[in-house]
Amino acid sequence: MPLGKFPTLVVLVATAAAAAAIFGALHNQLSYSVGPSYFTELKFQQFNISDTLPTRIGAALVGVQASWWMGVLVGVPAFVYGLIAVPDPRSYLAAGLGAIGLVFVLSTFAALAGLLGGLIADSSGILDGRLAIPAGPDRSDFIRAGFMHDASYLAGGLGVLLAFWPMRRARAIDMARATAA
Repeated sequence: MPLGKFPTLVVLVATAAAAAAIFGALHNQLSYSVGPSYFTELKFQQFNISDTLPTRIGAALVGVQASWWMGVLVGVPAFVYGLIAVPDPRSYLAAGLGAIGLVFVLSTFAALAGLLGGLIADSSGILDGRLAIPAGPDRSDFIRAGFMHDASYLAGGLGVLLAFWPMRRARAIDMARATAA
């Protein structure tokens, strides 16, 4: 493991945290649009967001606080594997950035699928009585935004595994180059 790749590990972990924070901020703009009371009655209190702050900024801050650590958690296993297994530092960096992009896209599609699931669950009432959701006008907000959030976290969990794919691919390419040379 050349020392030259260690700074790349640090860059990748920081980039993964930043990408997850950006994802969280953007994600919460959409989930605030479909479920504002989920934030005003639950998330703002959980994350100590001031009542004086504009709600959209508050939703973005909740997203940053709730998500940045997922980038680290999801990325570190694959990044450490790549640090050891991928010979070329440039290949390692490219594979790490590819892993971050892959998980970002996966999480985006999962959030949209979660929204669709939330819309279906809300309109059909199929999960009524099975979910711990407050009754009343806020019920729909909690279902739609909650489904989006849960689906995104599930995608992050799956992302832990998928992030290895670009690293394994980069290793195979580097090893084939070394054999051909």
